[in-house]
Amino acid sequence: MAVRRLAEKQPKDFAFSAENLAWAKREMEKYPPGRQASAIIPLLWRAQEQSGGWLPEPAIRYVADLLGLTHIRALEVATFYTMFSLEPRGEFLVQLCGTTPCMLRGSEELKKVCKRKIGSEHHVTADGKFSWIEVECLGACVNAPMVQINEDYYEDLTPESFEKILDQFAAGKKPKPGPQIDRQFSAPVGGPTTLLQEKK
Repeated sequence: MAVRRLAEKQPKDFAFSAENLAWAKREMEKYPPGRQASAIIPLLWRAQEQSGGWLPEPAIRYVADLLGLTHIRALEVATFYTMFSLEPRGEFLVQLCGTTPCMLRGSEELKKVCKRKIGSEHHVTADGKFSWIEVECLGACVNAPMVQINEDYYEDLTPESFEKILDQFAAGKKPKPGPQIDRQFSAPVGGPTTLLQEKK
């Protein structure tokens, strides 16, 4: 796993909105007295959402203080889990799966599309719309190659279909997630191949 570092430029401070603070307190109450630190992952996640999709260092310190943790303990969690983005990201974060099944089915070609349309890895486009990173397995190997864009999976991609998806996002449209070929979820391409005969 690559070393994960905090972004060089950081905001001066961070505090939960009144709504998020009320939510955080409810999350903390789910745990027995003295065990509130167990809420660290959902609180860091909410802080990341409030910060526009990335987790600044002041937010990590704020959550640590809220939970009664030393700052380094919260930083250890934030830097360990790759679901926490430690630097600003685009409105649409493209997570490109580069694990073996996706690589064998064409993820290297998708990477070229990312570099051409977005720029280098971790780069945020000038309009703030896109950034991309290569990630490990996202669990949709049967529909490789695939990407995750924000919360949705886009599967069975070709460079052409992937480029169209990026263009739709850029135009303010929401592309249909899931397989981008004629298949339902993870069903075999071309339909069922077994149990086709009627039972006698």
